[in-house]
Amino acid sequence: MGFTDNRFDVNLSILFTELPLLERPAAAAAAGFTAVELWWPWVDAPVPAQSELDALRDALNDAGTQLVGLNFYAGQLPGPDRGALSLPGEESDRFRANIDVAAEFARTMGCTALNALYGNRVEGVDPQVQDTLALENLVLAARAADRIGATLLIEALNQPESPLCPIVSAPKAIEVVDKVNAATGLGNARFLMDLYHLAMNGEDLNEVIDTYTDKTGHVQIADNPGRGAPGTGELDFTDLLGRLKKAGYDGWIGLEYKPGDRPSHESFGWLRNA
Repeated sequence: MGFTDNRFDVNLSILFTELPLLERPAAAAAAGFTAVELWWPWVDAPVPAQSELDALRDALNDAGTQLVGLNFYAGQLPGPDRGALSLPGEESDRFRANIDVAAEFARTMGCTALNALYGNRVEGVDPQVQDTLALENLVLAARAADRIGATLLIEALNQPESPLCPIVSAPKAIEVVDKVNAATGLGNARFLMDLYHLAMNGEDLNEVIDTYTDKTGHVQIADNPGRGAPGTGELDFTDLLGRLKKAGYDGWIGLEYKPGDRPSHESFGWLRNA
């Protein structure tokens, strides 16, 4: 594998989770990474105490790691939830309360990519009601992102692992991206292309890259099957990432894979060998 032309960052919400949150940036730096991304770290607190935000900011800065991606509040993740913004009631309120908090934290870290996970369908609630609420919340998030010069990311998950989530294909995610941009006029909503999720859906990854790279704001990778490191499954990342580069993508590529039965720092052999 040859990846010298790519910029990789580590997702600290799935790698280095054997360590406390505040120790993970230094561990990523020790493994040779200068950039990281995060799911919203406080699953029960869309608005955490300022001291907790400050402690995470200090940990990232002290390690010399750049925060290049951050999720808005998305409920229990990992866990049963797949986002909060389309869920009427308390979860939608939590998402809205989190918007400015997440955007301000991103601003102080120089982070310009904010991911808004859509959420599951709710039994007994009209899907159109959920979609209308989702668009309202995504518009609020896009405007907040725009105020700090950031991109709003819309991610497609995979249907086998997220059967209640309606955003489980690249075309569906692009549809939402286009609706948000039409509603705001800002043009800052972009596709988060997670190659693992798309592979799990059985989508043609070459076609997705060729068709949607121009609307892509961030890329994440894990091998399939298994969601392990590149080389543990069947995906040809040399070809896929080369194709992305030729299609014009030169942004960060998030490592969002499971390290397996070993410490996270031992899961980067594929990259060192390259």
